Amino acid sequence: METLLLNKDEVGSLMDLDRVQAAVEDAYRSFNSGKVTQPPFMALHTPQSHGGMDIKAGIDMGSGFMTIKASSGGYDANPGLGLPRGMNTVLLFDAATSALRCVMDGTWITGCRTGAAGAISAKYLARKDAKVVGIIGAGNQARRQLRAVRRVRDIREVYVWNASRPALDAFVQEMHQETGLPIHACAAAEEAVRPADILFTVTIGRRGPIVRREWIKPGTHIACIGADMPDKQELFADVFRGAKIVNDSIDLCVKNGEPHHAVEEGIIQTSDIYGEIGQIILGQKPGRENDQEITIFDTVGMAVQDVATAAMLYRGALEKGLGTKYAFFA
Repeated sequence: METLLLNKDEVGSLMDLDRVQAAVEDAYRSFNSGKVTQPPFMALHTPQSHGGMDIKAGIDMGSGFMTIKASSGGYDANPGLGLPRGMNTVLLFDAATSALRCVMDGTWITGCRTGAAGAISAKYLARKDAKVVGIIGAGNQARRQLRAVRRVRDIREVYVWNASRPALDAFVQEMHQETGLPIHACAAAEEAVRPADILFTVTIGRRGPIVRREWIKPGTHIACIGADMPDKQELFADVFRGAKIVNDSIDLCVKNGEPHHAVEEGIIQTSDIYGEIGQIILGQKPGRENDQEITIFDTVGMAVQDVATAAMLYRGALEKGLGTKYAFFA
């Protein structure tokens, strides 16, 4: 049996954002159709640094594959060593036999499927007439969220805040050139939040909460992306009071995501969470029900998203003859 090895460039060449979004929607459908098994993920923290790694594993009988992914981030000294701040590796197995089908760089997978998750939440929860995007953070994931959300809404204007001014200015210049949209660099986070119809929070989540309840106008949709571990937070907990809260996985988000803090502080109970995005996609629950409600989508990322995206990439690589084959069990 041969195993396929795909490096970062090969994976990148196979990435099609529309196909990724479709794969992630399928993953959410599988999850809420009882076709997915995924154990709790393991979170590892590097002492005295922002660095950490999470390990996610899952089986999707809908696609017939399972994956194990190791994903790291927050290693601020890495660029000086010629390394990225975070790295990702995905192992793709045949669910029926456990045979290792592919080892691939997961950088593109994690980034693009996370971008797709935010856009899918906007597709089902943002107002139909949403045109203004606010972004807290100006890194790679901020770029991916903007690219992805333009596939589901007619975005006309963008407001962005970031703690680092050079990174903010680079974002504005690059994304204006790429999209042609007016993109405003904000001196304070409040300036990016108040005009937003759709708000993405995409920071490392360890600076403490940023977004305040009084900044958010009625009808706003918020996609919380950065807080994927219990010690991360981007929203003040009272933002959740009275909002329609949707998670990718309620269990995972209450333990590790943004709602963790609101539950811990007694602002909400787990029973106040409206549902999971897969339920809305499947039509089991309605999404946005009026133009005044504030909707919040929180995602800590699920293994099934990796399974669906990695399976799509693996099939694409076989079709195009990409990658290096080797006899792993020879």
